[in-house]
Amino acid sequence: MEIDSGNTAWILTSAALVLLMTPGLAFFYGGMSRAKSVLNMMMMSFVSMSIVSMVWVLWGYSVAFGSEGGVPAFFGGLDAWGLVGLEAEGEGYPALAFVAFQATFAIITVALISGAIADRTKFMTWCVFVPIWITLVYLPIAHSVWFAEGWIFELGALDFAGGTVVHINAGCAALALALVLGKRKGWPKEPMRPHNLPFVLLGAGLLWFGWFGFNAGSALAANETASLAFVNTIVATGAAGFAWIMVEKLRDGAATTLGIASGIVAGLVAITPAAATMTPVGALVLGLVAGAVCAVAVGLKYKLGYDDSLDVVGVHLVGGIIGALAIGIWGSSALGADSLLAAGSATLLGKQALAVGATMAYSFVVTFIIGKALDMTMGFRVDEESEVTGIDIAEHAESAYDLNTSSTGGLGGPTAAPIAGDIKKVEADA
Repeated sequence: MEIDSGNTAWILTSAALVLLMTPGLAFFYGGMSRAKSVLNMMMMSFVSMSIVSMVWVLWGYSVAFGSEGGVPAFFGGLDAWGLVGLEAEGEGYPALAFVAFQATFAIITVALISGAIADRTKFMTWCVFVPIWITLVYLPIAHSVWFAEGWIFELGALDFAGGTVVHINAGCAALALALVLGKRKGWPKEPMRPHNLPFVLLGAGLLWFGWFGFNAGSALAANETASLAFVNTIVATGAAGFAWIMVEKLRDGAATTLGIASGIVAGLVAITPAAATMTPVGALVLGLVAGAVCAVAVGLKYKLGYDDSLDVVGVHLVGGIIGALAIGIWGSSALGADSLLAAGSATLLGKQALAVGATMAYSFVVTFIIGKALDMTMGFRVDEESEVTGIDIAEHAESAYDLNTSSTGGLGGPTAAPIAGDIKKVEADA
């Protein structure tokens, strides 16, 4: 067993970076939600870390990447159940380093879904949903796309770091659950603005930082491919953030902090599948396209009538589709993508479209069935009183902000209670 210590260190570092993305997502979603439900929103990300880590060790990794048993084109067997025997395996890097890296992908994928159902979700039903969804939706798609015998892998569709597996998958699942739970009370007539924009910006920054592990780490080596993915993650993300706020400025007259944070995430999503098959200039173009299109796409929920609370569909589904199809349109032949513009052939574009369509259909249908079944048995949505007063208190017996009591200063002296106007503003936004 030949182990390259440099590559192993990079994979383990990347796994830590990707894991950090989920707390970053908690800040991003938490800031975008209303004050009375911020803890519930953040808890859905953190409990995903807890549940998926257990599932991944017991059967998740085996079903996604197992080589014996199962149906090789769609899902693996239980030959690696409990990771038994993997402690001493590996070629180039320890098998368990790859296990850890892939676990973090599964964690953030299910956490992404939670943004679509903010302000109205029963926490314990979410806890039941997570392992079921990972098992029935995420694992078969991951196996199909990334396992050597998976049908999408053998088709020849390209997904370097998770455009289909993570973002299109999560986006379609988010849409399905948004339809199952229905609209928030008062939506869309009542304004439901983000309660903490600094949280949103902090979350976007953490996501961008962690995404270098997501994309560059997917090379599974500290090499030229990782370097290309790293640079492309910088330029596509920056371009998308700029494109989003330019659309805002032209359309609304102001470039917003929420806009640049959302544009950053849209760029990260779009470059994910294409990070290793785009030149840096191609990645720049991809970022501009994704930022502009996603800025428009987030408004579709008002026209079509689905309440995707935090724009998971408009950013992750649309951004993932753009990135996956862009590989077939202007990916680089020198980097393994014989695209329409580079090679004059639509073959790869057709494969990309088939992978996108199949992922969308499977994820939406199965997630809708899971969501309906849980809604009919446990109930997926909190009662109206809890939704109106705030699900943080109803579901967690906690409140993120105590605005009615004074605090004591560091030197023992009392400090002023919050200004009445500030209290009224927070309560109105909530």
